[in-house]
Amino acid sequence: MAENTEEKTSLHPRNPHRGRYDLVALTKALPKLAPFVFTNEHGIKTIDFTDADAVKVLNKAILKLQYNISSWDIPQGFLCPPIPGRADYIHYLADILAKDNGGEIPTGDKVKVLDIGVGANCIYPLIGHRSYGWHFVGSEVDYIAAGSAKKIVESNQLTDAIEIRTQSSYEHIFKGIVKPGEKFDITMCNPPFHASAKEVNVNSQRKWKNLKQDKNTDLNFGGRNTELWCEGGEPRFLNKMMSESKQFAQSSKWFSSLISKKTTLPGCYNSLDYLGARDVHTIDMAQGQKSSRILVWRF
Repeated sequence: MAENTEEKTSLHPRNPHRGRYDLVALTKALPKLAPFVFTNEHGIKTIDFTDADAVKVLNKAILKLQYNISSWDIPQGFLCPPIPGRADYIHYLADILAKDNGGEIPTGDKVKVLDIGVGANCIYPLIGHRSYGWHFVGSEVDYIAAGSAKKIVESNQLTDAIEIRTQSSYEHIFKGIVKPGEKFDITMCNPPFHASAKEVNVNSQRKWKNLKQDKNTDLNFGGRNTELWCEGGEPRFLNKMMSESKQFAQSSKWFSSLISKKTTLPGCYNSLDYLGARDVHTIDMAQGQKSSRILVWRF
């Protein structure tokens, strides 16, 4: 059922972040980045990726320079996403939508995307709208995160392009968010992939250890429970999403989700086969040594 794909070692060809960060241009766009920039032992300008403040300011500079987002911030303790990898998801979704459009990527606000778990950072709608002009609905179960996302949208005058909706139930994905008769071209999700707070801490310690060996590694700083873990972890969350997607099969042409763990895939394939999905694809993504994948399906 799964589409075979070759292993990737770099970002999507259309991803503007394939090379090193242009810290000269980024600092020019946002002078507040300057204090965090230094030249390493190899003569290369960089920042300290172990410094959460530096990473956040870097994100602000990228969003301003690349995406014309002049106002962006997140509350203390929320996920600060690595933008290059987030952009990759958007560009691969564009390829999927092109399949039903004669090979051409559909652009403009007639394309409607649902981002499940938009987060306090609202990063996918920002990148997707600026890259392709798509209209986004972002759902969020954490009311503080939803408020932050709304503030970002409003402060950048994007209320006509991005709508934030609060999910009132932890038990539902699409129910309570998708309105009767509403149609989406594709849904997307970056699900919580840990099964417990303890698992989050173990993984974070491993990342910090790896960072000491690789100063170019991008880290996700912070992250609340709803962003990082849920009971049953990634498999249970995805099983719930896939089951509910069947109920909303007429509401979206495609459904998709990031898959962090390759071992999660076989169970997903079995579930989608049982649910009667007629078209399933697995898209490999990679950024340096970090690899993940997108699962895409429709009924």
